[in-house]
Amino acid sequence: MSMPPPPAVLVTNGTVSSLHPLSAAVFLESTAGAYTTARATTAGRLLWWPRHLLRLAHSAHLLARFHPHLLGIVGPPRNPLLEDSLIGIDPLVNRSVRVALQVMGQSRPLILGEDMAVTALLRPCAITTSWEVCVHLGAYVPPVFGEAGAKLAVAGRGRDAAAAKYAPWARMRKSMEKRRPPGVTELLLTNDGDHILEGTVTNFFVVCHKEEDHDMNEPLSVKTVANKFEVQTAPLSDGILPGILRQIVIEVCHDIGIPFHEVSPSWSKRELWEEAFVTSSLRLIQHVETVQAPSLWENIEAKTCDDVSWIVKQFQGVGSITTHIKREILKRARQEEYDIKDTS
Repeated sequence: MSMPPPPAVLVTNGTVSSLHPLSAAVFLESTAGAYTTARATTAGRLLWWPRHLLRLAHSAHLLARFHPHLLGIVGPPRNPLLEDSLIGIDPLVNRSVRVALQVMGQSRPLILGEDMAVTALLRPCAITTSWEVCVHLGAYVPPVFGEAGAKLAVAGRGRDAAAAKYAPWARMRKSMEKRRPPGVTELLLTNDGDHILEGTVTNFFVVCHKEEDHDMNEPLSVKTVANKFEVQTAPLSDGILPGILRQIVIEVCHDIGIPFHEVSPSWSKRELWEEAFVTSSLRLIQHVETVQAPSLWENIEAKTCDDVSWIVKQFQGVGSITTHIKREILKRARQEEYDIKDTS
């Protein structure tokens, strides 16, 4: 009997690994390093890939300089040669991505509705002052926009070294899982129990009535957005990951005239929230059905979700502003598809 095709491909420095981890999460939990995850189409075109390469190199640079332990480095905290070796890293990453795409295309035909998830990781070589490039590639089935919303719960404090994306976070966020209520699909982070920073794997946004003008009985329409509503998400200065899709949303809102305010959404002002959505490089944008938070801030570090009393904010389906932003994101995704086969 022939063996089934591997569910994923792992390539290190352009060479296919004999290891076939079931998921990118399993791989990230087993290593240290800076990484980024992008979505690829069935044709092998990557969404916003140049932005991902920039963030990957920036994350590796920050970690090498200020948080070497997150790269698995033990010893003197800074090695300038390691930072310098990030110059020209893009071709090395692209080479491994191309190999992974080729192997996946030969071994496993994609099913209708599937895309691919590309995770590229940089970690220091054990014996040189250069970087090892690891690329994990697996199938990804994107959620259908509007069918199932995210169900969120505030359950942890903000991350350390938030300006960089690093593999050890996959293990760190496991400590919060015991506080995940049944049915919740994503956990949110806060440092004070009120201002919501981001999700553990997403950026978080609300469409909020402006405080000085919030007639709750007036019907929501795009025409009234500029006067009545604004989109809010936490600023980078509050300690969040600079998500690729977060920046795309900011650009979209600016270009189509939706007011945007970089301020951490306040749970105590949730009565002003009309809509909410989360973004990531894989799911792109997903509307939020519910957000729940502990009734007492002290309970955010409770042992289990059973030890917490929850307050729930419910949203009524997919909002018109979220839908409008989604349409613009999809337009830009098509415009910025990146054909990696054409690069050196």
